[in-house]
Amino acid sequence: MAAALAVGLWACSLPWARRSRPAPSAGWEPNLSRQDPALSGDGRLLASVIERQSRSTVLLQERSSGRVLPLRHLSRWQPHSSPSLSWRGRYLAVIVQRGDRRLAVIEDRLTNRLLPLPLPGGREPVRLSLAPNGQRLALQLVASGRWRVEVFDLAGVLELDPPAGELLRTPAAATP
Repeated sequence: MAAALAVGLWACSLPWARRSRPAPSAGWEPNLSRQDPALSGDGRLLASVIERQSRSTVLLQERSSGRVLPLRHLSRWQPHSSPSLSWRGRYLAVIVQRGDRRLAVIEDRLTNRLLPLPLPGGREPVRLSLAPNGQRLALQLVASGRWRVEVFDLAGVLELDPPAGELLRTPAAATP
C-alpha cells in the first residue's frame, strides 16, 4: 500500500502528469462524490459513477463544458458500476443491476440501442473494459466463488468507433 501511494505521489510530480481542471458541474451539486472514472479515447467525454437518490448511477459529461449528456436506457436499471467508453464515446459499457442479477450492457448513443450481454452458466460481471474501437469487451466474472477474465469479440455486433480522422478500410479496398 505504501508503495502504491509513493508511486501515485511520484506521478503527480512529473511535468507531463499535469492535472486538468475539474469539469464544471452543469447543474449537478458541486460537491458531488464521483468514482470509477472513465475517459473516452479522445479525452472529450468523462463517465463516472455518482450517488443519486441513494442509487449509484452513471453520469456522462463533456469535459470542456461540463454539459451532462443523456443516457436513455440506463436509468431503469440501477445501480451502475464500472463504466467504460469507446474512442469517441459512441459506446458506453457498464454493469447494471436488474433484480438480483448483475448484467453487462452497452448503450449505443448514436442509434439509441441498448445491448445486454447474456452470460452463460451463472456468471456475474464484476468489472469491465471496452476496447477503444468498440470491438472487444474484457469482463471480470465471478461464478461459484471463482474469478476469471474473459474477452468477448463484438466485431459482428457493434460498428467500429475509430479515432477522428481515421478512414475505415474494408478488406476488399486493402487489396490491390
